[in-house]
This record gives sequence, C-alpha cells and structure tokens, in this order.
Amino acid sequence: MVAVVSYFMLVVCVLVGVAFVTLLERKVLGYIQIRKGPNKLGILGVAQPFSDAVKLFVKEQAFPSVSNFLPYYLFPVFMLFISLILWGVAPVGWGLFSLEMGVLFFFCCLSLGVYPMMGAGWASNCKYSLLGGLRGVAQTISYEVSLALILLSYVVLVGGFDFMSFYEFQEYTWFFWFTLPLSLVWFGSCLAEMNRTPFDFAEGESELVSGFNTEYSAGGFVLIFMAEYSSILFMSGISVVLFLGGPLVGLGFCVKLVLVSFAFIWVRGTLPRLRYDKLMYMAWKSFLPLALNYLIFFIGVKVVLGG
Repeated sequence: MVAVVSYFMLVVCVLVGVAFVTLLERKVLGYIQIRKGPNKLGILGVAQPFSDAVKLFVKEQAFPSVSNFLPYYLFPVFMLFISLILWGVAPVGWGLFSLEMGVLFFFCCLSLGVYPMMGAGWASNCKYSLLGGLRGVAQTISYEVSLALILLSYVVLVGGFDFMSFYEFQEYTWFFWFTLPLSLVWFGSCLAEMNRTPFDFAEGESELVSGFNTEYSAGGFVLIFMAEYSSILFMSGISVVLFLGGPLVGLGFCVKLVLVSFAFIWVRGTLPRLRYDKLMYMAWKSFLPLALNYLIFFIGVKVVLGG
C-alpha cells in the first residue's frame, strides 16, 4: 500500500514537473531567439503552464467524422499511461518499486511506446497523421536498437539489471567520462526516441501539418503533449542514473536532471531538422556499429577481469 501511495505521489510530482519543463522550454527558446518568452501570468510567467492547461481542457473537442472513434480516444490515454508507468523503475528506495529487473522493465515499456503513436496516426484516418505515425514508428524502432545495445554494455559492466547497481559503480568516477562517445550516442538516440529536434519527423510541420497528432485537439492533444514531456523527464533521469552517478535522491540529482532536460531544449533551439534518409543512415551506419563495438569491448573487459 505504501508503494502504491508513493507511486501516485511521484506521478503527481512528475505531472507538475512536466508543466514547468514546458515553461522552461518556452523561456529558453525565447532567450535563444532574443525575446522574453512567457512573462505576464504570475511572477516571471510562472503560472503560464496552468493557464495553458485550463485553456486546452476547456476547448471544444473535435470529432473527426471518418476517424475510428474508440481507438482515436484511447491511444492518447495509453501513451500517457506508458510514459507514467515507466517511473515505476525509478531507483529511489523510499517505498517505491526498485525493481531488480528494472532495465528489462524499462525496455518493455519503451518498446510499447511505438503502438500508441502508430495507433493514433492510423485511427485519425488522415493521410498526414498516418504518414507521421509511420515515420515515428520507423524512427523509434531504429534508435531503440542503439539504446538497447548501449544499455546492455553497461549491464555487462555492472553485472546486474537493477538501476541501483549503476549508482554503486559510479561512486568514484562517472561513466560519462569513462565512455564519452557512448554517452553522446545515448543522448542522440534519446533525442530520436523522444521525437525531439533535430529528429522530430513524426511531427514534421513543414510536410505533415503536425504529424500523427494532426487531428487531435483539446484533451487528446494535452494527453499526447504530457506523455512527450513526461518521457523527456524520465529519459533525463535515466541518463543521470547511467552516466552522472551520485545519490539518486536529493538536490544534486534534481540539478543534474534539470541540466539534461535543458540540453534537450538547447538542441531544439540550435539545430535544424535533418533529412529523413540521413536520420536512418546515422542510426544503422554510425550509432549501431559504435554501440555494438562497445558491447563487445565491455564483454571482453569483463571476461579479462573475471579471469
């Protein structure tokens, strides 16, 4: 019971965090583009995310006449559910589910994220949504391979599937410095996995209006939006656990998490969108061989040290 209550408290904190990440993004992008960003509601625009949430939820919900009604409404809910259930693997020890097989659970939930995106694009019965969904699925599957191989490399190194093992192994030095190229490949793969700039082809406004969420408005759009930013926060947290060490509860962890989230936003404000074939080329011809070589190297290191 304590674990369930703690998990729901964590979900509430995550949803509040999502609100402020959107504010951070708008402020950072504003300053990158030499403007102020939201600064009217509350002190320095702090109340802006809540105003936006109220505005979106009270808008009229659109009913596309040609959509598949039930899947059309259920898939955004599934998308948010999967992004929140991922937080169950957060390795914090105060009453939450610190799973011994947390890495495997993380892989399973991450792979499930493909289906709501594909379903939302298909159920809208709109060619732009369908193309956006197909692009997103191809991209996500491609970069999941790299993410899996990178994570397996570190699983081999620490010798366990529990995220707490990563904290114990990084007591004296961070994995970020130990394997710098792999850390950067992980960050690039996370950008692609989350459909963030410069890999935001599922929402390619220049060709696909708004991608797989073109037909969504009001509540449905809010759920998709919250799922995306909840996933960004989670991937930032996992990146901190894997590469930046330190205690997993406390001010230091929060500062690192905000810095990694800031890096996601910084990339969006700096880099243009890639060409789609370049994205796929990078996944299969650059990231995959590098991740595979590191995995073989770590297995060799483990065998030699074990011997």
